[in-house]
Amino acid sequence: MRVESKVTSISWIPSEAVEGLPKVPFTMGVAHYDDAPPDRLVNIDLMHRADLFREANELNAWIDVEDDRIVGHGHSGGGRIGITRLKVGPKELRVPAVAFPTLQDAEVGDGWVRFTQTAGGRMGAPAPRSVRGKPYFQWHSAIAWTTLQLTIHADGRTEHALTGASAFPRHWIYDENGALVGKSGTIDFDTWYRESHEANTPWGAEDSPALVTAVESDLEREVSARLMGNGGAKPRRVAEGETIFSQGDEDDDTLLLVLDGVLVAEVDGEVVGEVGPGAIVGERGALEGQRTATLRARTPAKLMAFSASELEPAELAEVAAGHAREDR
Repeated sequence: MRVESKVTSISWIPSEAVEGLPKVPFTMGVAHYDDAPPDRLVNIDLMHRADLFREANELNAWIDVEDDRIVGHGHSGGGRIGITRLKVGPKELRVPAVAFPTLQDAEVGDGWVRFTQTAGGRMGAPAPRSVRGKPYFQWHSAIAWTTLQLTIHADGRTEHALTGASAFPRHWIYDENGALVGKSGTIDFDTWYRESHEANTPWGAEDSPALVTAVESDLEREVSARLMGNGGAKPRRVAEGETIFSQGDEDDDTLLLVLDGVLVAEVDGEVVGEVGPGAIVGERGALEGQRTATLRARTPAKLMAFSASELEPAELAEVAAGHAREDR
């Protein structure tokens, strides 16, 4: 019997994810941010041809099982990389990106095989800049990547994980059915821009651990797109460990959209949940008139405030119903 499975990551640049001097080309329209990928992957070949992502990592694998024993296994798939599009006046330049060799490994255990795959690369346009550590200057752009892991068991069970990734851009994870199941929780453009050259990547000496968060609800994703499309308020930055609001505080009708970072909810001093990019928080307080949990930043975060009145009453109730009672 053959057991097959897959896991895929899509890497893309969300709006306002670039900071500092490198943001200028985006502000001037020379470079561009990306639209969010779909909730479900249907045809990644078509997405690639339409240049709808910066990078993709497709890990496909299988095992053969006879009499409950694994007698063979295989590993396929690989990386895809998009075209860098630069608008110069009325013309658009399409600069081929540089794909790095796909790194693959397989570990065989008692009744399971664990497949690991790293894929990524860099844009073809030069990005001269000073960097941290030797050689202190880089001409080529920084490197982006993901490292995926897929474990297939002899009894048919499968498990997947994003075990490593570059600090930039955003990485979304899709299961074997193409459903969106996880997101990288943080973007750190400066660290990536200054540190992600060959020696500090899986093609050099190290990988970077990835912090993965759960996927928000369909309604939260819809509201997020609506708010961002309207421009919205200026994002608020919070430091790691900062308290955003405290349990028992009077609610002021303010909701928060998490643009980046991971927040933890505490009730009576006990951590009861966490949320990441795309989540809406504060809805329970808007319904009950006071904050029912303390919300802290587990990582540096970027939040956008908006009024609960911007949601229809049914939408507010649906967001609250989709969250565990103690989380808010």
